[in-house]
Amino acid sequence: MDDHYFSAAPGVPFRRTPVHARVWGRELSLESGSGVFAQGRLDVGTAVLLREVEPPQEGRTFLDLGCGYGVIAAALAVTRPDAEVWAVDVNERAVLLTQENADTLGVAGRLHAVTPDRVPADVRFDEIWSNPPIRVGKEALHALLLRWLPRLSTGGRALLVVGKNLGADSLQRWLTEEGHPTTRLASAKGFRVLEVRAAAS
Repeated sequence: MDDHYFSAAPGVPFRRTPVHARVWGRELSLESGSGVFAQGRLDVGTAVLLREVEPPQEGRTFLDLGCGYGVIAAALAVTRPDAEVWAVDVNERAVLLTQENADTLGVAGRLHAVTPDRVPADVRFDEIWSNPPIRVGKEALHALLLRWLPRLSTGGRALLVVGKNLGADSLQRWLTEEGHPTTRLASAKGFRVLEVRAAAS
């Protein structure tokens, strides 16, 4: 695989870049970095997801899957002070930046930024939020989703934002065929927001 934001240890020099984002009525001042997805900006897909979906009102344990520098995880932790948030990424720089951002925002005690294998096996999630790494390829993407979706709690859901031109509609069909009922919540700026329900037990 080419060196990219979904590499564990990107080879490009590490430079931090500030990002300021307004999410759910709150101003977030974060640090992004080279070799991490969406350096220096809030990417369009994530912006669509956060604009089209209200913050969770129920549940207590959330996952930001493929967290990048942690904007979704940070927004969840700041908006829901009673929640525990996990932020997962294979990119070690992403994990570092997310943890630093959690420290800055004062939510480090409830926001756990880790690589995938460091999430305890018994943790279940009421909601999974993700702008998934579509460009890793279909096989790797499917494996990623099949790893994490079964960890939804009973009645839980995942919220995914996927580019229409990157296969959002076929992904919706595939997820439903795999036993995870999936509906389209919104479409904006060439992206679909998909709601994926936990598979029936």
